[in-house]
Amino acid sequence: MSTAASQQQVRPVPRHYGVGKRRLVDFSIEFIKYFVLIPLTFSFAFPLYWMVSSALKVDSQIFTVPPILVPIPAHPENFVNAWQILPFTRYAFNSVFLYTGPVVLFTLLSSTIVAYGFSRIRWPGRDTLFWVVVMTMMLPWAVTMVPLFITFKALGWLDTYRPLVVPALFGHPYMIFLLRQFFMTLPEELSDAARIDGASEFGILFLIILPLTKPALAVVALFRFLWAWNDYLGPLIYLRDEDRYPLALGIEILSRRANEIGNFSNGLPYLMAVSTIVALPVILTFFLAQRTFIEGISLTGVKG
Repeated sequence: MSTAASQQQVRPVPRHYGVGKRRLVDFSIEFIKYFVLIPLTFSFAFPLYWMVSSALKVDSQIFTVPPILVPIPAHPENFVNAWQILPFTRYAFNSVFLYTGPVVLFTLLSSTIVAYGFSRIRWPGRDTLFWVVVMTMMLPWAVTMVPLFITFKALGWLDTYRPLVVPALFGHPYMIFLLRQFFMTLPEELSDAARIDGASEFGILFLIILPLTKPALAVVALFRFLWAWNDYLGPLIYLRDEDRYPLALGIEILSRRANEIGNFSNGLPYLMAVSTIVALPVILTFFLAQRTFIEGISLTGVKG
């Protein structure tokens, strides 16, 4: 009897009891996560849906009670008509080839070279100067706006894209910081071996370092593309001729016309249609480069 009693006392707890409890905890965590994320996703996606939906309506369908979520009938011709009211093709050319494209290219080139000098080349005062560059990010753009305007006016650059594009040739502090942090995660032995073989610093940068930093470069390009593509205040300050306006200012002109009584009908649907077209490249760029973008964000800033 004593042997049977001792066997009953040391009987192990069934394994499925702990597994079931852990599964319940995991399920509860997943449920809470999706319970929070689904409403947040809806709150972010609904304004975008409302913009597209409004672009397919007419004026009489915009402000209704209750609101019309699905326009019946839809009016896809609003996109064509709205694009033809103003020279939006010209505005798109200005945005792509005169502003956003050069700014992205020049920022990538200049910020990469500066970040390489701060991370892979040893020279006196390197870290001190780097922190000086980082501290310039603390200066609000409103503080430097007036001095820059006076400088560019003295140079005769007003009503051109030079005040918006030329500064990109000197690097961007935030992009320099991102690239420098990424470069510092790469092994120093790669650069040292290339120097022993007689490679120049530019050869090391463009042939060895850059092929390994595509995620970080994608992040820099995407950030700079978003800032330049959506920039409104910069072109508003420096540009005067409407033929030189980018898309952001073109939308502002269309918005003013939409508020003028009797100028044209369907003002708000046309405004939403053009806004949808302008937002489409940003959305497509993010979805196409989403994996590279997230990888670059996760790897940047690992090492200080």
